[in-house]
Amino acid sequence: MNTHIRASAGQEPWDAPELTSLNRSPMHAVPHPERMPLDGVWDFQLLSGPRAERAATWQSIDVPGLWTMQGTEDRPHYTNIAMPFDAPYPHPPRENPTGVYRRRFTAGDWAGRRVVLHVGAAESVLLVRLNGVDVGVSKDSHLAAEFDITDHLCAGDNELELTVVKWSDASYIEDQDQWWHGGIPRSVYIYTTGTTYLADLQAVADFDPTSGKGALTVTVDVAERLGPVPEGWTVRARLVARSEPAEAPVPPTRLLVVPPRERPGNHPDGPPLSQVPDGVLDLLTLFPAGASLTDQEQAIARLVHESAFPPRGGLVRLHAADLDVRPWSAEDPHLYPMDVELVAPSGEIAERATIRVGFRRVEIRGRDLLVNGRRVWIQGVNRHDFNPRTGRVISHEQMASELALLKRFNVNAVRTSHYPNDPAFLDLCDEYGLYVVDEADIEAHGHAATVCEDPRYLSAFVDRVSRMVRRDKNHPCVIMWSLGNESGYGVNHDAAAGWVRSYDPTRPLHYEGAIAADWHDGHRATDVVCPMYPTLDALRAYAEHPRADRPVILCEYAHSEGNSTGGLADYWDLFESTPGLQGGFVWEFADHGLDPDGDGRHRYGGDFGDLPNDGTQCINGLVFADGSPQPAFYEARHLFAPVRVVSATSEAQQGRVVLRNRQAFRDLANLLVELQVETLTGPGSVVTLPAPAIPPGGEGAVELPPLVVAALVEPDAVALTLTLRLADAEPWAVEGTEIARLQVPLGIPAALPAVGIPAGRVPVDEEGLLTHPLLSAPPTLSLWRAQTDNDLSPSLDRRAVRSGLFRVTRTLADLTVTGPTATLVSHYTAAYGATITHRQHITAVTDTCFRLAETVVVPDELEDIPRLGITFATIPGFEQVSWLGLGPHETYPDRKRSGLLGRFTSSVDELAVPYLRPQENGGRADVTELVLTAETNQRITVTTDRPVQMNVSHLQPADLENARHTWELKPRPETFVHLDLAHRGLGTAAVGPDTHPNHRLRAGEYHWTWQLELG
Repeated sequence: MNTHIRASAGQEPWDAPELTSLNRSPMHAVPHPERMPLDGVWDFQLLSGPRAERAATWQSIDVPGLWTMQGTEDRPHYTNIAMPFDAPYPHPPRENPTGVYRRRFTAGDWAGRRVVLHVGAAESVLLVRLNGVDVGVSKDSHLAAEFDITDHLCAGDNELELTVVKWSDASYIEDQDQWWHGGIPRSVYIYTTGTTYLADLQAVADFDPTSGKGALTVTVDVAERLGPVPEGWTVRARLVARSEPAEAPVPPTRLLVVPPRERPGNHPDGPPLSQVPDGVLDLLTLFPAGASLTDQEQAIARLVHESAFPPRGGLVRLHAADLDVRPWSAEDPHLYPMDVELVAPSGEIAERATIRVGFRRVEIRGRDLLVNGRRVWIQGVNRHDFNPRTGRVISHEQMASELALLKRFNVNAVRTSHYPNDPAFLDLCDEYGLYVVDEADIEAHGHAATVCEDPRYLSAFVDRVSRMVRRDKNHPCVIMWSLGNESGYGVNHDAAAGWVRSYDPTRPLHYEGAIAADWHDGHRATDVVCPMYPTLDALRAYAEHPRADRPVILCEYAHSEGNSTGGLADYWDLFESTPGLQGGFVWEFADHGLDPDGDGRHRYGGDFGDLPNDGTQCINGLVFADGSPQPAFYEARHLFAPVRVVSATSEAQQGRVVLRNRQAFRDLANLLVELQVETLTGPGSVVTLPAPAIPPGGEGAVELPPLVVAALVEPDAVALTLTLRLADAEPWAVEGTEIARLQVPLGIPAALPAVGIPAGRVPVDEEGLLTHPLLSAPPTLSLWRAQTDNDLSPSLDRRAVRSGLFRVTRTLADLTVTGPTATLVSHYTAAYGATITHRQHITAVTDTCFRLAETVVVPDELEDIPRLGITFATIPGFEQVSWLGLGPHETYPDRKRSGLLGRFTSSVDELAVPYLRPQENGGRADVTELVLTAETNQRITVTTDRPVQMNVSHLQPADLENARHTWELKPRPETFVHLDLAHRGLGTAAVGPDTHPNHRLRAGEYHWTWQLELG
């Protein structure tokens, strides 16, 4: 059997919500350095349940690692809300995959020392056994568990067993929107200390923005392994290379001594001496009541109080004020190393711990969240631990790479959705400069209204929140504590909130559930209004409400599933123009497409036979599963940029561009500005200038060199591009790294020249369709796009499908050909009967150049259609694309703020964006000219009388809709072109608001003209 541990009264530890741990050591923030790593290859067995008999044979497995990602029969399972098993709440299922890990190690020279086992994380219940003896139990899949194993060690070889039970009562409060796994995703090691040791360490490094001075309070908890803290020990602390050490004696543990009560009849021969002056005990209440006492009486009162209530032994507090320090912020994350030493009575340093402190103050004043007295934008993302090959096993290199990418894309905040991350992640956030909302490992999405009021889970709520706070309290990057996610709101939250407010009053609390039903309520559990996926109107309504009293910071918004994140610019326009709105956290950072085989074929819910599942809802990131940025991330980078252009086009043509510094603490001296004039034929030469030293929140001008001004006033100039680069290296980027591209658009002149006398003929067939040897399909009306994940949202009630436009039948109603012109009327009848009328007038400018004037009437019954435009296809061979419009990356009507105006080139294949579930992709907005080129130098040129939405691809919408994964697609040799006068925006309707009405296509009459040149 795996273990003999029981919770109580015969309860199994994995089926006892009241049990959070057994023999687990308290959480702390001391980095004990004397370690023996146990990562590597372990023996492993996967059992059907925690009481199942073991087999005789073992296999090998990696630790850290998840057995669900290492070839076992227990595969990953994705659900968003529903529990992945069928069992009555709050019990686990009978079939319960259980991993038994075994490892042998040789004890070091640890005689007379305390030895502790550290397991970084285990999903979801951990049972520890050493040398055949049960040691303890831990729950919480995302925080470390430590066990004192001193008494269970043998000299020489030892055998350690870690049993990990996948499903438990804890699963009901770990019901997060992510893959379910089993295993040990973080490192395992043993560390040692003396028997008297540093048990905990808290450093509160405050910065007063008024005085510009810092203050440091260090609280050190010294413990003795098996008894009271002895006398003679000292704690010493200092900021490395900054100050002389401060030290204080460690108060020994003192016990309350109560004098014996006088026995009746015990009368000595002489009068006893008076030992308690009359009225002394009254001072125990007079002093705290504030009674008027003499100095002597106050001193006596303190002594009496210490005698009656001895202070805690081992607790040392050191304080230093009026320090000249450089404050910490996400923009300037300055850290100071601090040594804390435990000194034995002999003078020997028994233990030294080094941490880094950042002096900063976080507070809420009115409706503003302030850091060091200044309002900061929260330009954040939600982030899960995710790796496509390993699941949730994240290396330090991956963490550093991800955070560096976030910094380069101007993200300044991370919410650790929905559990505490590895401490190394917070170390990097301290160093790189990111604000962190540290979130407890609590989500009960499937049983939200029940768990938060269930007294059986009260201990788990307080345990998970308090352990997170105790572990992470010294990280300056942590600016708010979050009580968890999507777990309703109840007394268990208030209990956890009360503990945090008492233990750490220096940081605000965050919890969306407390305000979900009423944004004006929930003050006990949250200091910010942190809604999920609000509409713009809801944000305006709260901001303008007379009862609004807290800052609004969206915990989740701009859901980025597939081709999505439409309307992000609308949010930031509102944030930057409305007091009380301060930003939020985009959902989310990365797609969770798993690739356990390493073949590049990422998978989503259901691909492992996992039932029930929530399909592609885990594919909702700003970066792909491999970490490469999606187009939506460039939109965020632009909106989060440290600089805005605030001057008009006319000022640029006169020689100056006015910039606004959006930062709170830094000027722009660390940036370079590259100037480049975009023209009808392509970009001009680059001129590099140092950025003006505009102070935080201020404005200043870039004076343009005469050569740039001269180029701007040329008739072919369309825009001035300003590329911002780092002038110096940062920990997260090399010198010269690009962090933003801004533009001053000049506009593009009308692209269609006047038509002279037509000189050609119109080659139309009997259906009135334009034919040409270079076309494999003639220009026809286009009304349907391959549905995006947002289009498929249940909240849209199959609106696009109800239009019937997924299948249309064209019939020719009238055709008149007169010399060089042709006029035709066609009816496009949708699958459910709606009819769209299309009138087309074609003029043959020459035998190879045709001008097409389009009129389309959309009937009232079609309230919302995907697209309206023209599509045609070329013969094979047209592989190169040049366009005049927005680029270089994919843009759509409600996600194009980051698009740059200019001339761009690409191959057809490079235009595509490989969203894991195939859907509409690769569009470019505001295009007025398109040139397709074949290897034979044949060209097809399209010009339009107004900007259109362009899509060029080797796939048709039906090809995309008929595939479940992008790697199943089979490109066709033809090139398919879509030129949409109007295209529905992307929105975020998969989870959140639909496309804004300004970007929807309604019934009505539409007109436009375009020209097609074939030659």
